[in-house]
Amino acid sequence: MRITWLLLFLLALTGPVLTAQEHRPSETREEYEAEYQERIKKETLYGVYIPQDLTDAFIQLNKLIEADDRQKFKSLSEEEAEHRLFFSLGRWIIHNWGFYGGSRLSHFLRELGVYHPEDMARFIIITYHRNLNRKSLDVKPLVESIQEKRLQEQQEKRKDGQILHEETRVREKTEDQRD
Repeated sequence: MRITWLLLFLLALTGPVLTAQEHRPSETREEYEAEYQERIKKETLYGVYIPQDLTDAFIQLNKLIEADDRQKFKSLSEEEAEHRLFFSLGRWIIHNWGFYGGSRLSHFLRELGVYHPEDMARFIIITYHRNLNRKSLDVKPLVESIQEKRLQEQQEKRKDGQILHEETRVREKTEDQRD
């Protein structure tokens, strides 16, 4: 009886460990790239349908969002819609549509020129808002605006950054340099 309990206890402890190893992160750049290439071809990731382009994303959002909530979203200004929904709908989009690990939708957005997952979510929220309001999506100017904001944000971080530690490598002189 003790052996049975011991085996059950050990099995309970090793179960999560064995399943955790199933989705281990990539160890090399080549391994990551191979996994990325597989992910961008998949129609579903972890049981969630991944839209293939903006039109498909709008269709999926229309299915997911109830009509009265869609109407409230539609009545907001574009800026307000972007800011209000980023930490709810935006985070849902990033996580469920696989923007960090790569998906066919994130790959589509990368080809448009939107590279950061947060920018991808903002792009979808803004274009979805424009689509609901029957406005032109104006993809190219929106992509340029997002790229410019990302660049400014990076420059601000660098400007205000503090160097924690700096090293200078001293190279040994070669035979030619010694003479």
